[in-house]
Amino acid sequence: MTTTEASPSRPAPVDMARHAHLSGVFAPQREEVDVTDLEVTGELPADLRGSYLRNGPNPRFDPIGSYVFPLDGDAMVHRLEIDGGTVDYRNRFVRTPMVLAEEEAGHAIWSGLTDGYSPSAEEVGPDLAGSFRHLPDINIVQHAGKLFAMAESDQPYRLDCADLSTIGRESFDGAMPFGTTAHPKIDPETGELVIFDYVFDAPYLTWSVVGPDGTVRRPPTPVEGLDAPLMIHDMALTSRYVVLFLCPLIFDINAMVSGGGLLQWHPERGTRIALVPRDGGAIRWIDCEPMWVWHFANAFDTPQSTTVTVDYVQWNYPGGFADIAQPASSEMVRAVLDPDRGTIGRTTLGGAPDVEFPRVDDRLLTRSHTCIATVEAGDGDRRGRDSLWFLDVQSASETRWSPGVALGEPIHMPGSEHNYWGAYGTDPTDLTSYFYVLAADDPSAGPLATVRMPIRVPAGLHGAWLPAE
Repeated sequence: MTTTEASPSRPAPVDMARHAHLSGVFAPQREEVDVTDLEVTGELPADLRGSYLRNGPNPRFDPIGSYVFPLDGDAMVHRLEIDGGTVDYRNRFVRTPMVLAEEEAGHAIWSGLTDGYSPSAEEVGPDLAGSFRHLPDINIVQHAGKLFAMAESDQPYRLDCADLSTIGRESFDGAMPFGTTAHPKIDPETGELVIFDYVFDAPYLTWSVVGPDGTVRRPPTPVEGLDAPLMIHDMALTSRYVVLFLCPLIFDINAMVSGGGLLQWHPERGTRIALVPRDGGAIRWIDCEPMWVWHFANAFDTPQSTTVTVDYVQWNYPGGFADIAQPASSEMVRAVLDPDRGTIGRTTLGGAPDVEFPRVDDRLLTRSHTCIATVEAGDGDRRGRDSLWFLDVQSASETRWSPGVALGEPIHMPGSEHNYWGAYGTDPTDLTSYFYVLAADDPSAGPLATVRMPIRVPAGLHGAWLPAE
């Protein structure tokens, strides 16, 4: 039997051509390159200097068993370095022990996360036998001079800041002994990295704090009051609170073992919102109807009030993780949380339906912001999210820019004199990728500069702008 044939102990290969998240703009990129002086149409701003790093699921080899986006997939980190008028590019796989073992074998060994399959000692040796794939493929974070590829509720992998080579797993000296979710938050005022993590056993949810120097300021602290393991992908942060939306998407190991899904939607439980005081005080709880949240834009303490304002993308349910007849839909929402009354008031922001990946200027996290940028879905299935949507929350004005290609998460890039937005895009007709630089004060005017990428950059997830020192 050859290594490409399925055996009784190893799941069959995934049909790549028929899988929506393994073909087209999502197809894995297997090539690693270093390219300098990329082709630019237009003119790069002279005051823009720094690096945009983006992470995303990118299987090293064709998957076996199943592939559930965005839970599965090895990590590939892309770095675009902008220095005034020039742009350089580098991409690297995050080489976990699983990736290294598969590279030696020349094919996939570990199956999808929801399959419950792991290789034997005969195939991978005693150290990796019974293990599951490490998946640091969601986000990229820099803190205390270190660069991390972030996983979903697992320890991140540290990368070399210069060449993106993999150094190894990181626990921040005990701040995240089991891991962290992919969306910690850095407080720009204090420099603290605030972390939260969910696990399958009680107390199910913890939070911790790492100082700007990398030392632990708060060890993992339980969020008391949970009775089941919940998936909580993102958090919001204010000067006073860690804000956690506990939506009713539950990990159900028994259901998975019996052939069902690992994640089960239980709308009868409703949604609970935890306002966790950063000073260690008692948690304030707010209950509301069921909803789902992938990502928050920002949050801040309301001036001259005890309330908290939170801007986020609200879904009626997590599409793909619930068997519901109606389609999953999203909208940009502003919620005002009143911890004294235990109430939530919500207002829809703007008129764009089906948006995701909301971002603000990261320097304004925990403080009031003006602009939210998201990606809006278009009409064509081939393009997916093909418009950048910008909302001025003070004037309620909306602008869009639609290049007619599949776009990724926007990123705010401050220059020394002006501000800019950037985003990757891939043309679904020829799979050519570009990076677009738009003026923040008039993004609908189109790009100041369009960078032609030397290889296709697969549709991915989250990134960070790192200004040049």
